[in-house]
Amino acid sequence: MYDVAVIGAGVIGTFIARELSRYDLKIVIVEKDNDVANGTTKANSAIVHAGYDADYDSLKGKLNALGNSMFDKVCSELDVPFKRIGSLVLGFDDEDMKTLDKLYKNGLKLNIPDLKILNGDEARALEPNISENVVGALQAPTAGIVGPWELAVALAENAVENGVEIRLNNEVKNINKTTDGYKITTNDGEIDAKYVINCAGVYADKINAMVAEPEFKITPRKGQYYLLDKSAGNLFNSVIFQCPTKLGKGVLITPTVHGNLLVGPDSQDIDDKEDISTTSDRMNLVREYAAKSCDNIPFNQVITSFAGLRAEPTGGDFIIAEAKDAKGFINVAGIKSPGLSASPAIADYVVKLLFDITGDIKENKNFNPVRRPVIRFMELTDEQKAEVIKKDSRYGRIICRCENITEGEIVDIIQRKVGARTVDGVKRRARPGMGRCQGGFCGPRVMEILARELDVDISTIVKSEKNSYIITNETKTN
Repeated sequence: MYDVAVIGAGVIGTFIARELSRYDLKIVIVEKDNDVANGTTKANSAIVHAGYDADYDSLKGKLNALGNSMFDKVCSELDVPFKRIGSLVLGFDDEDMKTLDKLYKNGLKLNIPDLKILNGDEARALEPNISENVVGALQAPTAGIVGPWELAVALAENAVENGVEIRLNNEVKNINKTTDGYKITTNDGEIDAKYVINCAGVYADKINAMVAEPEFKITPRKGQYYLLDKSAGNLFNSVIFQCPTKLGKGVLITPTVHGNLLVGPDSQDIDDKEDISTTSDRMNLVREYAAKSCDNIPFNQVITSFAGLRAEPTGGDFIIAEAKDAKGFINVAGIKSPGLSASPAIADYVVKLLFDITGDIKENKNFNPVRRPVIRFMELTDEQKAEVIKKDSRYGRIICRCENITEGEIVDIIQRKVGARTVDGVKRRARPGMGRCQGGFCGPRVMEILARELDVDISTIVKSEKNSYIITNETKTN
């Protein structure tokens, strides 16, 4: 029997599992997909919000403010790309300026450092490409950008290195209370655990309803994005927001940690918890809204578009609590924006909540918070490159010409704990296919490397989901 079963391997589930691995517990992560970070974590704005937005007396507000300050340390420990580039919330009229003043005062209550309200000229001095119609802005220097799926992968790796088990391709079908805790039935068998932590994203309400009366409902809120080539990445130096509305923080423009430019999202409540399609009408809407902030975004340099789902809860705030009629069953639900920003603090909060239920737990004396560093070949000096190639010649073979990713890097992320098993899994961990050709050249080579390293037939390699096969049969038989 496990002490704790964490359902869901997004950034929240993996963060909680990693923090629990600091203690003498037998832990398992249960994930329905064939990789970590396959849900909201792989499709979001990748922003670490400063924390002025969510109400000061809400869980979102408190945990965002605390979580933001924790990113430097955790990203250093896990070797995850993170940059504090600051943000501006733009105001276009007197009404917007009133909203910015409210955000500023809310931020002061949350002790967000160095907030400042700028006039239009001051804002344009920082960001020359914002609209001439901007009359003011709220500046938050502590905002940042991060690699969200890279963070979740690193958290999962570090958790497994510290004794956590992970079961992929295990969709939870039912959960029954037992005398000792809970029996989780998946498509692949049964898992017994004393305590369960529900981090199932848009499915968190469904998982909760398996053991308790429905206390909340999760509505999928779809957001669609444009990703632009690195040639457009220097349009802005910081994250550019518009004044928030009831549907969210609006269409934003931001650099990414890897030098691209991200524009989006729109906001659309839907019923289908699996619908991540993009549509021309909504993408056109993103362009229209973004033009309010900047009228010279080079959309002719778009390399891909995508959509993600946010878990919109009834009540609006994060839901982090033991289920009322299921002792030892903790819901971590409705973790929409700023969920990524709050994730380190959410993990700490849940660990303390579990300790309140279980009592004191011994520390894992062998816990190591540091993940083995990733070799990012093109970031090395010439001397370092020569030394790496001397040790492993595969680092001298470029597979992805857009991102300059080597065979050695791809082999490494396949062989690591919680290693890549799909083309998109390789893409998220090492970036081949992230460039302007989107895998057009390197995709087949990545498939060959996956098949070789996993010792499987290349026809079994999938793009992302379990049945997303790329090869169906040979075009020539002789």
